[in-house]
Amino acid sequence: MRCVPFPSIVALVFLVVVGAVGSVRADVLETKEGARLTGRVTKITAGKVYLETDYAGVITVDQTHVVRLETDAPLSVRLVNGARADGRLSTRNDRVHVAAAAHPVDATVTEIAACWLPGAPEPPGLRPRHHWSYEAAVDVTGKNGNHNQLGTAYGLRATLTRLKDTLLLSTSYDRQTSDGVKSTDQFKAGADYSSNFADKNSWYVRDEGGFDHLKDLRLFNLAATGEGYDFVKRVGQTLTGRVGLAYRYEDYSQNAAQDVNSLGLDLGLNYTRQIARSLLTSRLAIVPTLEHFDNFTISHETDFDIPITKSAWKLRLGVANDYNSRPPSRIEKLDTTYFGRLLLSWK
Repeated sequence: MRCVPFPSIVALVFLVVVGAVGSVRADVLETKEGARLTGRVTKITAGKVYLETDYAGVITVDQTHVVRLETDAPLSVRLVNGARADGRLSTRNDRVHVAAAAHPVDATVTEIAACWLPGAPEPPGLRPRHHWSYEAAVDVTGKNGNHNQLGTAYGLRATLTRLKDTLLLSTSYDRQTSDGVKSTDQFKAGADYSSNFADKNSWYVRDEGGFDHLKDLRLFNLAATGEGYDFVKRVGQTLTGRVGLAYRYEDYSQNAAQDVNSLGLDLGLNYTRQIARSLLTSRLAIVPTLEHFDNFTISHETDFDIPITKSAWKLRLGVANDYNSRPPSRIEKLDTTYFGRLLLSWK
């Protein structure tokens, strides 16, 4: 009987163990429904996690259903806030830990905008953008015959998006006449700046002013600042709440109308949702004065932008509500506007 030298036995055992360990190594994905999948995470894009397996090919899992991610090899990760990190992924206390070389990065699964194999092209996701984007909207309606009506509405919007902050500038003018009598004559211009100082926390400052001659409002201005919190912050969907202090000024042309010149609260809720190539946007702001909480305004607008073919033209359908708890005499408290506008966007 021939004996195998002891060193050879050790080397053989070592190779077998290493081979066995290497054969069972795999990335792990767990869902909130309790499913545990193994394979290789190849990318995360458009809210989907792609897991390559030997038993079922490539499996896609909705990102919102994933509660745990573990990878054996480094991946390139782009977060919703634009931050970039490369490293292995692990999960601790419902947060994904990216073992980056510079410093570890923690985020929830839904805060990962994109993930890809090192050296591969970055898939579509939320990349940091440092540029201006513009929108121009126009709506012209008219009628001749038993009644003569003419309505015009114009709007311009410019947005500067950077890694941690966003600046929005907007202006609009709406005028409607029916048989020579004005039914709408309103102008608005405003600015809104927000800056993220943490993953879900931000501070903001905003200002809006203009006039509304139909409501005998010669001049109004609303300035506010405060903090925001992202209740939902994932690719294609955001929900942000705001709480702050405001300064409300309203100068009415009627002597009987009571002007407003007071500090107040600024309570807001902003929602965006990407639906295929369309975009749903909703904004709500409630501003009560500190002197009299029953003296408040509510402004709400919901827009739905629908692309027209693949060009820069879009159709915007929406509804806007303006409520004033203490309007001048003869003026209704609630004013609702429904609109459909042609929208041109460019960068």
